[in-house]
Amino acid sequence: MHTENEILIRADAAEVYRLAAPVERWPEILPHYRWVRVLEDDGEGRRLVEMAARRDFIPVRWRAEQRLFPDVPRITFRHVGGVTKGMEVEWAFAPRGERVVRVGILHDLPRLVGWPLIGGVVAERIVGPFFVSNIAGKTLGRIKELAESGARRGR
Repeated sequence: MHTENEILIRADAAEVYRLAAPVERWPEILPHYRWVRVLEDDGEGRRLVEMAARRDFIPVRWRAEQRLFPDVPRITFRHVGGVTKGMEVEWAFAPRGERVVRVGILHDLPRLVGWPLIGGVVAERIVGPFFVSNIAGKTLGRIKELAESGARRGR
């Protein structure tokens, strides 16, 4: 399964990164997130986190390792627990002019671990389009709202 959600945001890449990087704040700023618990933090931008969101009324949760690359900027996750164990996620920030950035969230999951016969099909036809793309799209939409409203206020 491979999905990519992207959006253009009228703000500096650094500002958008500052909104996206602290995942422990996501439940405060992203209404579809139920909780994020930091389970380990080494102070260098590597964290083990447990995340829980909603796909409309359906609750989902997973564990992931997060790595932060503020100088690039870039954020990566590797899912280490939950149905999506093994999924690689990347937030990519590409400036597109003055105070405009294209933000993309890429998800790659070859197959569902523990589902030997149908894991690839379920990942490709259900997990990716129904859950992953939906949640990532809501996340990017809300980050856009917050970044652009901050830019209008002159932050």
